[in-house]
Amino acid sequence: MTIMMILQLMIVLGALWVGSRFGSLALGAISGIGLALLVFGFGLKPGTPPTDVIYIIIAAVTCAGIMQASGGMDWLIQIAEKMLRKHPDRITFLAPLTTFLLTVLVGTGHVVYTLMPIICDIALKKGIRPERPCGVASIASQVGITCSPIAAAVVAFVSISNANGFDITIPGVLLVSFPACLCGLLAAAAASYRRGKDLDKDPKFQAKLKDPKQYEYIYGGNATTLDKEIPQSAKNAVYIFLGALLAIVFFAVFQDALPNYETLRAVQGADVLHIDDNLTLTADQLAKVKIYVEGETEWQETPLAMNLVIQIVMITAAALMIIFCKADPKKAIAGPVWQSGMVAVVAIYGIAWLADTYFSNYLDEIKMMMSNIVTQYPWAIALVFFIVSVLINSQGAVVVTMLPLAYSMGIEGAVLLGVFPAVYGYFFIPNYPSDIATVNFDRSGTTHIGKYLLNHSFMMPGLISVAVATIVSYLLAMMIY
Repeated sequence: MTIMMILQLMIVLGALWVGSRFGSLALGAISGIGLALLVFGFGLKPGTPPTDVIYIIIAAVTCAGIMQASGGMDWLIQIAEKMLRKHPDRITFLAPLTTFLLTVLVGTGHVVYTLMPIICDIALKKGIRPERPCGVASIASQVGITCSPIAAAVVAFVSISNANGFDITIPGVLLVSFPACLCGLLAAAAASYRRGKDLDKDPKFQAKLKDPKQYEYIYGGNATTLDKEIPQSAKNAVYIFLGALLAIVFFAVFQDALPNYETLRAVQGADVLHIDDNLTLTADQLAKVKIYVEGETEWQETPLAMNLVIQIVMITAAALMIIFCKADPKKAIAGPVWQSGMVAVVAIYGIAWLADTYFSNYLDEIKMMMSNIVTQYPWAIALVFFIVSVLINSQGAVVVTMLPLAYSMGIEGAVLLGVFPAVYGYFFIPNYPSDIATVNFDRSGTTHIGKYLLNHSFMMPGLISVAVATIVSYLLAMMIY
């Protein structure tokens, strides 16, 4: 590794570190400074922005935001609350399962903010230390991203894998990631079941209760959504959203049902084809284009790409909600789901472009440095995924940035599917919005960020969940693929 490579890598890491300190849109924007330094300062060739992933996020977040504006999200939260209040003694297990499933449905972990105060309220009234369900529930809300058919991380994994010769579908990914992540969450919940001192034996908590104002603050609240009246239009929006999810899964499984298009591709002996290999041309368009090719080409029938299917289905579902379910687009734009999704777009845009610029310019050198490790321990790429996730706070960005590099180093697709849950590591430093919000929602103060930053309430359940999920996922991938 040359001094120039190290210096440029420091610029990449520095941009990510500074961006993470500011958070929100700054992570993507400050990555632009690093990109400018690499391109204009060092003359590196710019990488490729992850446009496909960005378009999918925009479509999915728009659809989920419109559903939230219609009141449909309130109905889902209300259903979840009814189940949790029916079994309050099992809150440490049921809370993470609920937040996990909500994320799987909607494709973003930011839908759980309404549910977190309810989880805390149920735990307090049952005398359960809120840190136990709250810590693992916040982790679960992010774990669900690798199990959602509309999440950018899943779709990016499929599209990048297919482009690199690993023929996998969205259901194929979920067949491995869903049970693996479920095992991880159950293990984390079991470890959290007796975590910390019971409230009646916790001297710090008991000292708070001696102050009447603190007592009223802790026990005086009554967070609930059960008093909300849900109109039929909101329920219809949920039905449309679920129908869209089923349609995406259907097309992913039965791709023969998709329209086919003739695509010009290079075949054996074709070394140079001076058009995009995936470009679709009609016969009329082809007649207008002069193509120079060394070797042979052929027309090939290819189905509509799944990234386009997801975008079309999600945007259509959003339109149907606006027309038939009284969903106000202005409310969608003001809602947390849409806003957090757009922040993710900017973050992935800047981070992935910056990282791709660096890695694409030094691909041969990186392959040479990592070849021995990858050859002997291909699963070690999981540690790379995890560390990168700690830095960039986005599972989708980790997949877009690191997966092409992993394939280029010769790691098999089955191995990469096996370590897929390791793309979630941003709980390690507790600066993610869902973790910070959970700390604020816990009126008891038991869910906390420690004095030394890393001794926080999310570390133990996060490490257990990701470690167990990755091990189970790896075993399942080896068995199935």
